[in-house]
Amino acid sequence: MSRSLPRLVLASGSPRRRELLAGLGLAFTIRAAEIDETPHPGETPAACVRRLAHAKATARSEAGELVLGADTVVVLDGQLLGKPRDPADARRMLAAIAGREHTVLTGVTLHGEPQGRQESVVEASRVRMARMSPREIDWYVATGEPLDKAGSYAVQGVGALFVEAIYGNYTNVVGLPLPATCRLFRTLGYDWRWFAPGAGASPPDDAAAAGS
Repeated sequence: MSRSLPRLVLASGSPRRRELLAGLGLAFTIRAAEIDETPHPGETPAACVRRLAHAKATARSEAGELVLGADTVVVLDGQLLGKPRDPADARRMLAAIAGREHTVLTGVTLHGEPQGRQESVVEASRVRMARMSPREIDWYVATGEPLDKAGSYAVQGVGALFVEAIYGNYTNVVGLPLPATCRLFRTLGYDWRWFAPGAGASPPDDAAAAGS
């Protein structure tokens, strides 16, 4: 007797994460988790993204679901750069990272109910930015693209004009490290292809949705 797979849920409203998962052909439901993303006092950037990914994945999980949560930040000189508050804040961030190298951290958690089993990972990539003149920064901010992005740029958008090199996984910089995410599926006992209808792989008989 075969068991049905849990429903895959993406606990994020990010269009980038949605596009990355859809690009794998996965069938999933979007249910964005609204949580306070303020870092805790003394919390390291890695600990922050891990905590927030876990909080998003577990905020509204239900029985029969496998929930994916993620959080991405840019780290420069040990300081966390999240999404800008306004255009002026975006200009400040871009001026800070221009002509320098920074780190992009993404925390990912995959949480299964009702067993409550979960696995998390933090992926790091380094990005070297080109020099940007004040005029270029003003132009880029005026496009509106930086205003909802960690670090105030989008590597998959117009911001690619200013990215000179990436050391590490590209999809991590976009917002969801796909290789690391697929490893989380395996750790919990799933093959990610089982969630891709028509992909040519299906769960075997008596495949335990709990990952046993």
